[in-house]
Amino acid sequence: MIVVDTLLRQRHVDGRPVRVAIVGAGFMGRGLVNQIVNSVPGMRVSVIVARRPEQGVRAFAEAGIDRVREVDSPAALDRAAAAGVPAVTSDPTTATRAHCVDVVVDVTGAVEHGARVALECIAQGKHLVLMNAEVDATVGPELARRAEAAGIVLTGCDGDQPGVQLNLHRFVRGIGLTPLVSGNVKGLQDPYRTPTTQRGFAERWGQDARMVTSFADGTKISVEQAIVANATGMTVHRRGMLGRDHPGHVDELTTRYDIDELRAMGGAVDYVVGAQPGPGVYVLATHDDPRQRHYLELYKLGPGPLYSFYAPYHLCHFEVPTTIARAALLGDATIRPLGPPVVEVVATAKRDLAAGEVLDGLGGYDYYGQAETAAITRSERLLPVGIAEGCVLREDVKQDATLTYDDVDLPPGRLVDLLRVEQAAMGEAGR
Repeated sequence: MIVVDTLLRQRHVDGRPVRVAIVGAGFMGRGLVNQIVNSVPGMRVSVIVARRPEQGVRAFAEAGIDRVREVDSPAALDRAAAAGVPAVTSDPTTATRAHCVDVVVDVTGAVEHGARVALECIAQGKHLVLMNAEVDATVGPELARRAEAAGIVLTGCDGDQPGVQLNLHRFVRGIGLTPLVSGNVKGLQDPYRTPTTQRGFAERWGQDARMVTSFADGTKISVEQAIVANATGMTVHRRGMLGRDHPGHVDELTTRYDIDELRAMGGAVDYVVGAQPGPGVYVLATHDDPRQRHYLELYKLGPGPLYSFYAPYHLCHFEVPTTIARAALLGDATIRPLGPPVVEVVATAKRDLAAGEVLDGLGGYDYYGQAETAAITRSERLLPVGIAEGCVLREDVKQDATLTYDDVDLPPGRLVDLLRVEQAAMGEAGR
């Protein structure tokens, strides 16, 4: 989206920056604040929402801003913005209900909190960028339905693998090919990793050990590919995807798939471990016109019938301002669900679990996520990973068994469970 830089430059010249609220001041949130403050003319961080406001102060300080005002109401935030002073708050509604915010970015990774922030954004007419893939994979279709009805943009982000895949998917479709595989390149896959095994890596990079664990144990890749599936209509070959080891180049993957099977499926999301160039993404596509296939071979894409397209990197928070600008200035979503879910992410026991245990959160010690079709998830009453935290086990569950709703008692009063009921109704209406 090269046009975005031109549009933002004009907003800078006009003195009308796109005004942003960032919810979450962890590792990614701080990087995003720094990026917007120092590298994105035409965009301004009006406020950071953090459970502890000092986290927001730290984020601004790391970006070189020392003058910050703590606010506790939308009116106070608007006054700070009018004075040219960035603000911090612990209350998301202070940001969503202020006039000085055009776009909200959720960088929390928390499902219940993210769902509440999303509904507040929808109610207040604020565009929402999700750097919260977990809430997107759990209730994204229902949130997207509500956002569309409200006339706002709800979108995943550029820079994260799902957004990079969708940009590539749109490019491939735009030049006349039909995408049949949308894939992710991983360097490690071990479902039994825990915060204990990942602590050293997390400390080295200043990240949260549970988030790092969700990368290593396969939960995050399943979450990301479910989001891609729900944005494209693609599905999975089997629970957990194919997920093959492939030490070669992604171009070699054109011979690893059955094209007739892919056509019958309507395309598949997948991942490979160890491929080059990593950590990138790939799209495998076909073309029905033999004359155009001749040109593709001339242009060094091979003889077909599958052709490989890839991006060799994903730059996370560096690219998120592009998403913010696309939403605010073009009304364009980087990635959003098409309708009812096609693929879900289900919770699978990481160890033997005992009746009475309270399940921990994503990237913890109790379960890992696997991508599964929405139809099987529904028919077998499988428990989504975004629902599992806080559930109490009714009975023992063996390691590697996929949990079901019948295995647990849900925590009372959660918004996410109500949204799941509404989302299920979307699926029923589409059957």
